[in-house]
Amino acid sequence: MTHPSCFHCQEPVLTGQQFVTRINDRDELMCCPGCQAVSQAIVDAGLLSYYKFRTEPGSKQNALVPEALTQFSAYDLPEVQQDFVHSEDNVESVSLSIDGITCAACAWLIEHKVKQLTGVSQVLVNSTTQRAMISWDKRTVRLSDILGQISRIGYQAAPYQVDEQELNNKLNSRKFLLRLGLAGFSTMQVMMFALALYTGYFTDLDVQYRDYFRWVSMIFATPVVLYSAQPFYFSAIRTLLSGKLNMDVSVSIAIGGAYVASCFATVNGTGEVYFESVSMFTFFLLLGRYFEQKARQKASVSSSNLHKLVPLTAHLVNDNSQEEVPAKKLRLNDVILVKPGEMVAADGVVIEGHTSINEAMLTGEQMPIEKTLASQVYAGTINVDQPIKVSVTALGQDQLVAEIIRLQELASNTKPAIALLADKLSRYFSGTILTIATITYLVWQQISPEDAFWVTLSVLVATCPCALALATPTAVTCATAIFTRLGIITRKAGVFEKLPLVKHVVFDKTGTLTCGTLSIGATQCMADLTKMQALAIAAALETGSRHPIAAAFAEFTDNALVAEEVHHQVGFGVRGRIDDTDYIIGNAAFTGASIDSSDPTQKIWLARSCNNQLEVLASFEIQDNIRQDSKATVATLKQLGCRISIASGDSSGHVHQLAKELGIDDVHSGLTPADKLALVTRLQQHTRVAMFGDGINDAPVLAGADLSVAMGSGSAIAKNSADLILLGDHLSRFTQAVAVAKLTTQIIRQNLAWALGYNALILPLAVTGHVAPYIAAIGMSASSLIVVGNSLRLLRVKV
Repeated sequence: MTHPSCFHCQEPVLTGQQFVTRINDRDELMCCPGCQAVSQAIVDAGLLSYYKFRTEPGSKQNALVPEALTQFSAYDLPEVQQDFVHSEDNVESVSLSIDGITCAACAWLIEHKVKQLTGVSQVLVNSTTQRAMISWDKRTVRLSDILGQISRIGYQAAPYQVDEQELNNKLNSRKFLLRLGLAGFSTMQVMMFALALYTGYFTDLDVQYRDYFRWVSMIFATPVVLYSAQPFYFSAIRTLLSGKLNMDVSVSIAIGGAYVASCFATVNGTGEVYFESVSMFTFFLLLGRYFEQKARQKASVSSSNLHKLVPLTAHLVNDNSQEEVPAKKLRLNDVILVKPGEMVAADGVVIEGHTSINEAMLTGEQMPIEKTLASQVYAGTINVDQPIKVSVTALGQDQLVAEIIRLQELASNTKPAIALLADKLSRYFSGTILTIATITYLVWQQISPEDAFWVTLSVLVATCPCALALATPTAVTCATAIFTRLGIITRKAGVFEKLPLVKHVVFDKTGTLTCGTLSIGATQCMADLTKMQALAIAAALETGSRHPIAAAFAEFTDNALVAEEVHHQVGFGVRGRIDDTDYIIGNAAFTGASIDSSDPTQKIWLARSCNNQLEVLASFEIQDNIRQDSKATVATLKQLGCRISIASGDSSGHVHQLAKELGIDDVHSGLTPADKLALVTRLQQHTRVAMFGDGINDAPVLAGADLSVAMGSGSAIAKNSADLILLGDHLSRFTQAVAVAKLTTQIIRQNLAWALGYNALILPLAVTGHVAPYIAAIGMSASSLIVVGNSLRLLRVKV
């Protein structure tokens, strides 16, 4: 007994009339609820053309219902999302690994389909790394809905997990190498027979031998066309179903058209065959994509390795006993023991012990950093000297290492303007080439009908815009990898474009040009207070503040003094009430102190308010060391043609003394946050301005500058406002970033010039019949390989 076939997957229908989908006004039988669900989704999306143009049956979908839907629902559980979802103000963000992406058009399709979901705020898909960054409002849409939407349009998405991703990469590489190897082997065999056929033009080759060579060539070319070239067909079909064009459309037409015409000529014994051109074209195209794949894997290895550096276990301390537990089972405020030579298992603060930590995996700096009580330590860093106890403050996606990977994903997924232009050109270019190929065929049909097909084939093959599509993604991915190696994180779009254009750099002073680790020097009392009383009052007022000056007073805290009604006035100081007395601590203008402009020291003052009158009680000298590389960085920026300015809230003579030591002429001191923003806005009228800062008061001016740079030790709000974050607090990294950005922009322009120049040169030759199909295949592949190789030069840059 024979059974009808499932309309979707062509397998036998053993369930009778139970599962039916209405397609083109007909009830079509489905074999299972999975195929019914997928076919109904295709109908509902208005993509019925899929069934019209598909080249093989769809895969059996019984696993999708209900098992896959249940699996998607599991991703909505908080305990599952802890490992890969970052949450902030009801906005969730995740990095997804997506199978099946082959070009920029695939990325475009996914972005536009997912954006249709209500509540999705951002979708950035990187066709180079095959990953996507998606942000959504958890109150409106669920992660399972997003994964389901991607699955319904033919792509498989899952949260990016490093180990699983590498395993999938290996499996995909094996499949890819099998396709490539088969195409290479067949190409060699077909070329031998093609040589015999070509020599037949000069010697009279018997018809039976000619036909024999053609049949054998067809046998070898068939697996190349039907198996090796499959990725091109699927990509072309997906793009056509979305109503767009990509380079795989012209590739598929060239391969399929040449193969069908050659088979027809072989069966009928008339006309020309192009089996060698088809095999060679497929082989070289796969070879180019293989090198592109290896390039992106090499470029993204640094970010993948960051997660591996976080240990899987931790020593949990309970009532003076300890046990080894999985790091994933740690909870906030747990206490862990980190022994010398071990890696820290989670972000936290030191509550016992004194050691040094190697943070090279985050900052690129090999010198260990001293850690004492209350110092922050990060997951994956290495304890060097002594055992310490750490109280856990962050887990999972809230840890710094996850933030770095997330920011790097955002940087690589955010395309510069030149990349967007290249993608747009690539889409238009494909349509233009198809139009030119059609016109070429029609014209040659009139001039020389026997040559029309191979000339048209040469046009399609020679002008395939592979090099144009590869011009920017590989270069940007390589540059992002270098930034990560240097301890530089890009947070916003356009960094690679902005860096080379900066001609004026404005530095904050404290925590930027100086180390920001402040200490209290000489204390001068001006009223009936002792030195220790003045320091204790100042410490009470500064309690709870995150300003570097507040940390300098922490050691003078007297628990008997508690400040109430504390009010922080950003850029000026702090007000508060202690024992029914109103105190003010801050700069001279805030406290009413008189200053000596010739005094080179930085000071703050303590004053008492009585009947709206301010009485200055004491002054405190603030000591801070200049960063070791500040002077060298300023000198290098000047050599690059940049003007340098200091914009500081400090009104003391210390600002001018620092500027003199560093060789900076343009100095602005005593500025409020609004004054700094006004200064930068004024400078922007004449040139592109970069602003360095690290404090809360720097956030407005960082947001307003053309390019903003935050120090890794700075406040969270400053880093959120910045375009670049220097994790290692080395100013010299900025000049290195400028050099890398300039080289990246140069390489992208070289790639685009080569890709467009090659196509402009080869197109007239192909249209006029001066390029044979196999020569076109070699030229197209060489063009793509040159672009990928040129981009890979970035990874060899010594910085």
